Amino acid sequence: MKKREEPVKSAEEIEREFRKKCLGEAGIGYSTGAGLIFFVSALFMLIVGAAVKFPVDVTTGDTVYPDWYLYLSFLIPQLCLVGAALFYFLRTKETVRVLAKNCKWYYFLIAIALQLGLMFPVSELNELFIKGLRAIGYHGGGVNVPSLTGWNLLPAILVIAVLPALFEETLFRGILSRNMDASGWGVVPTIFLCGALFSVYHGNPEQTLYQFASGVCLTFVAVRAGSMLPTVIAHFLNNALILVLEATGYGTRWTMPLGVYIAVIVVAALLFLGSLFFLIFFRRDKLQKGKIVYGKKFFFGACVGIGVCAIQWIVNLISGFVL
Repeated sequence: MKKREEPVKSAEEIEREFRKKCLGEAGIGYSTGAGLIFFVSALFMLIVGAAVKFPVDVTTGDTVYPDWYLYLSFLIPQLCLVGAALFYFLRTKETVRVLAKNCKWYYFLIAIALQLGLMFPVSELNELFIKGLRAIGYHGGGVNVPSLTGWNLLPAILVIAVLPALFEETLFRGILSRNMDASGWGVVPTIFLCGALFSVYHGNPEQTLYQFASGVCLTFVAVRAGSMLPTVIAHFLNNALILVLEATGYGTRWTMPLGVYIAVIVVAALLFLGSLFFLIFFRRDKLQKGKIVYGKKFFFGACVGIGVCAIQWIVNLISGFVL
């Protein structure tokens, strides 16, 4: 009996199937990263909590964590994201080079300008959001960082600035946004969904507004540039500058002279608005409309990660009102 020949697939059909696979794997990558972070971090806290008795500050009642514990608490999520990214690359056979293509030099300047705008004018809006939470009884704590005095600043920059810039950007502005955009989702769904996923991933109710704005802006740059390289630089500078300001005593607006702070706000706001204007109104051919193609494939893969991150965010929010 003559064997039936399979129809030859066109290049477009092969590309569509590949994009569908990669989009599903991107969702799985998000779930893998979030799930690993939750499991490994919980295991780490249980083991250390059972083995070590941390001192308590008698004036505030807060637990005082040593630097080694704080470093590990920042390092563990990044190692988990490495695992999630490797899992994605092994299953899709894509390479990091595809996500980190060369792009126009001005996208680096735009990414940095946007990040400066986020750090100052947008952070002021986030401060109002925090005040609103506190007005209704929220008492969430800040983020504990290791000692930043002297040479201690260098390892802190490595763990808190360099590694997140590399690995968080690989997942969010590389794997997620690139697959959404390449599948024809269009700019608006891509940047707002990535912004939401980036925000809920951090699980910090106080920083929800700021993280969402950061996710949207950085994704916008990555989509327009066709590369995650500019956002890696911007992400690094954001975290590193925060650490340097904290180390030098200028970590809050109250420690800056009022005139200096107002000047910084005005300049950063102008850079922020100018960068958004460029991204929206120049090269409009890259602002293609689209629709959420293979959405079920992506959300099925990402549902575990979204659930884990959402539960953590809700628990942290409730804890801020109860504890």
